[in-house]
Amino acid sequence: MSELLVDKSALLLGLSKYIEKGLINGNILIHRALLSELEKETRDGLISGEIALDEIEKVRKLSERYLFSVEIVGEPSSNVDNALREYCSQRDCSIVTADEIQKQICSYLGIKVVYLQPFEGSLSIEKFFDENTMSVHLKEDTIPKAKKGKPGNWQFVNLSNTPMSADEIKSLVGELINEIKYVKNSFIEIERKGSTIVQLGNYRIVITRPPLSDGWEVTITRPVTKKSLEDYNLPEKLIERLKERAEGILIAGSPGMGKTTFAQALAEYYMKLGKVVKTIESPRDMHLPPDITQYSKNYAEIGELHDILLLSRPDYTVYDEMRNDDDFRLYIDLRLAGIGMIGVVHATTPIDA
Repeated sequence: MSELLVDKSALLLGLSKYIEKGLINGNILIHRALLSELEKETRDGLISGEIALDEIEKVRKLSERYLFSVEIVGEPSSNVDNALREYCSQRDCSIVTADEIQKQICSYLGIKVVYLQPFEGSLSIEKFFDENTMSVHLKEDTIPKAKKGKPGNWQFVNLSNTPMSADEIKSLVGELINEIKYVKNSFIEIERKGSTIVQLGNYRIVITRPPLSDGWEVTITRPVTKKSLEDYNLPEKLIERLKERAEGILIAGSPGMGKTTFAQALAEYYMKLGKVVKTIESPRDMHLPPDITQYSKNYAEIGELHDILLLSRPDYTVYDEMRNDDDFRLYIDLRLAGIGMIGVVHATTPIDA
């Protein structure tokens, strides 16, 4: 039988499914460098490491049913991908990967490669959504639920009568992380010990796991309404004020009341007036045209954003989710520098804002 050395991307894509479908045949090799990396990531609380280790265990169990071997090979190394390529170059085995870059490098080096592509079909999470679904809430040992309706007018409904197990949620998380590579405008926004925030196309996904939460939990949201400023039927006098001399705006409201939706409408309104518009978000949660640059506060220091915006001089900046003193200081500094500011804050009453 052929020898197949797998990398992390193949594990995250769900190597076991390809084996079960007969698309991968051969003895499976796991490099010690990869095992060491996955162990470190799991101990550091990174979800992708744990998902990949779980996949190795699934493959090991399948080996007993389909009569192939799973062997640990090689020596630990700090450069995992290079260690995998060197091993296959010396042993004339094939690397199994779902990573386009890994595939290209192997091709340049003359190393045999088996490239896994995702199965055709819709995204794994789309089965939970219909046209009225605002968000889906999944937690191990509980019944999956969805919030259906519109901002300010919604209700919780059960999506099933059967609770989801931790294994089912972990399998779903593995699929979500892999789909990032194949869906436009998708990326991991934040990965911390115990939590991961993912943008998958139009879907915002928050993943938590023990010890941060008391069980595996996945919350998936998507915009169900996108409004223009005209849709709000604002008084003509207010529209004129927004157009002529409203350059220090605060949008306040309680969660789920449509603050970000209104901020999006304002951003597009100013863009259509020929203004240069940028946003600061944490995480990036707005769905805007490419003409509007969206900055992530998670990938930049406050000082860095301050310098970028002062030097690029946008006409308006939308600051979503202003929460702490640093956020308000940046808002004030940019406004005093002559940049039109639109801030979004959480408040249940005007006096709180």
